[in-house]
Amino acid sequence: MNLKKILLATTTATLISGVAIAADDGLVVFDWSGYEDEGFFQNYVIKHGGPPTYAFFGEEEEAFQKLRAGFRADVSHPCSQSVSKWHEAGLLEPLDTSRINLWSDVNTQMKEAFKIDGNYYMLPMDWGTTALTYRTDMVDVAKMNSLAVFLDPAYSGRIALPDNVDDIYALGYLATGVTDWTKATDADFKVATAWLRQAHQNVRTYWADGAELSQLMGSGEVIVSWAWSETPATMAAEGLPIEANRSTVEGSSSWFCGYVNLANGPNSEDKMYDFFNAWMDPGSADYIVSEWGYGHGNETAMAAIGSEALNDAGLGPVDVPVLAQVPMNQQLREKMIAEFEKIKAGF
Repeated sequence: MNLKKILLATTTATLISGVAIAADDGLVVFDWSGYEDEGFFQNYVIKHGGPPTYAFFGEEEEAFQKLRAGFRADVSHPCSQSVSKWHEAGLLEPLDTSRINLWSDVNTQMKEAFKIDGNYYMLPMDWGTTALTYRTDMVDVAKMNSLAVFLDPAYSGRIALPDNVDDIYALGYLATGVTDWTKATDADFKVATAWLRQAHQNVRTYWADGAELSQLMGSGEVIVSWAWSETPATMAAEGLPIEANRSTVEGSSSWFCGYVNLANGPNSEDKMYDFFNAWMDPGSADYIVSEWGYGHGNETAMAAIGSEALNDAGLGPVDVPVLAQVPMNQQLREKMIAEFEKIKAGF
């Protein structure tokens, strides 16, 4: 991503969540900041003369609460572990897959994860990794082979962690030896929470999006982070000495997100499917890999990109544990949400 795109995403992130950037009043997309980048949905812009209207959230629980409180939009962008909760709360309508032109090319495992009573509820669109990421010119690189670095007092005040309950607990679980959170016990949860509480003592800030983290690491204010694959990909492209190590002793994490059809959306379903189809275009896959360092839900297009390009983007296979952020027990996740809020508040 070039500097202009980073600044655009940063400006967007400074807006109050839920405030819309008006463009096309026929479709409202409730999304993470940064995803208004028109490179993702060029065919929609060409067809309709501009992008849809965007409203933004900083974290999925925030989005969930706003939608439950009556905020209205047509489309939103949760990640895998939130979809069942949103569905159970009555926030989603099923997709009409006959209107998604490349449905047969969608990653099979991802789309089947949200087939409920014969209907599909999420169009998988983006995926990536979360890993130990650091400034190579400001750290002892020899220490960057273990997640224990987040507890190292040498980096106190120079660490940033994600303000995202799923990424943060992926870190906590991996650091304490759990690589599959669907099998985590209550005892595992307590150990991971204690580790995160200890790591909090070294944290300068919790970052909300990749643009914010890029600023923090670009200035040298933060030199070690648990970061999405976007950060090393985009910052290295700007010539900054940033690297990620997905092969730490404890491992790294993976996630996937997608678009959902919100119940009682106020605007055009025709435009919603135009938006979905624009995202599914192979050009969108090329763009998200090369410019953002993320993977795409179009499995056929990803295969065409090739293993070399995917490895260069940090999306290839690794020979260490990978905690997949797949749907988990919702009662456990609610406990994670509650404890993470306490940790951030210093309790």
